[in-house]
Amino acid sequence: MKILSFGEIIWDVYENESFIGGAPLNLAAHCSKQGAKSFMLSSVGNDNLGKDALEIVKNFNVNTDFVTINEEKETGKCIVTLNENGVPSYNVLTDVSYDYIKSPDNINELQFDFFCFGTLALRSKENLETVKSILKNGNIKKVYCDINIRPPFFSDNVILFALQNSNILKISDEELHFVTDVCGLKILEDIAEKYSNLEFILLTQGENGATVYDCKNKKTFSENAPKVEVKSTVGAGDSFGATFICEYFKTNDTKKSLKKATEISAFVVSKKEAIPEY
Repeated sequence: MKILSFGEIIWDVYENESFIGGAPLNLAAHCSKQGAKSFMLSSVGNDNLGKDALEIVKNFNVNTDFVTINEEKETGKCIVTLNENGVPSYNVLTDVSYDYIKSPDNINELQFDFFCFGTLALRSKENLETVKSILKNGNIKKVYCDINIRPPFFSDNVILFALQNSNILKISDEELHFVTDVCGLKILEDIAEKYSNLEFILLTQGENGATVYDCKNKKTFSENAPKVEVKSTVGAGDSFGATFICEYFKTNDTKKSLKKATEISAFVVSKKEAIPEY
């Protein structure tokens, strides 16, 4: 399987340490760990964090051929604080390198099984136009989108764009109401009925596990979460989405894919890193 993951490469900065992250990078890295050929489409600054980021991304076995170096903007950073339950809050810096991602010149010549993007990077009009161009001109079999609600970096138009252009859509239970408010529909079945491009809706539910709605066959699958000691939930949803698309690509088995995705995401929350060693 070959994937192109679009969006932020960003440093998650905690009180005493920093970790590289960003939902699209986390997804690409977890896909690579599960045997996919992962390519990252992003931008970093010409600074120490940018140089370190490129080396680390390569060490994740993620291809960086489409990661540009922005001479004018710094590498993205996010200040992360965790509450007593390990749930993060984010202070995402603006006007950084990943707000200006350009499509590869030869995108129409490249073939990918999945084009993956999240909504955070679409906060800039430049990136939204880049994604539109890739969807129009790229040789893409399937499109995966992760709804990342990071106030104030989202809009109704971006959520609608995700609904209208995704084959697999991932939403967390905390973010579901943003989607239902925009489309005026309250249940997954109705969302799938309205947006016929959708094949699966993945709903992550934290300690309650996850649900997958098979839009074409109109079936719902649910899986409980394994009990673990939570260190951090950063990256858990990304590992879930990566595992689901990789496993489903291999097996075409929705139930098996959901089970493995739930197990991997539970493992990730037991670690502080978003991309721990398996």
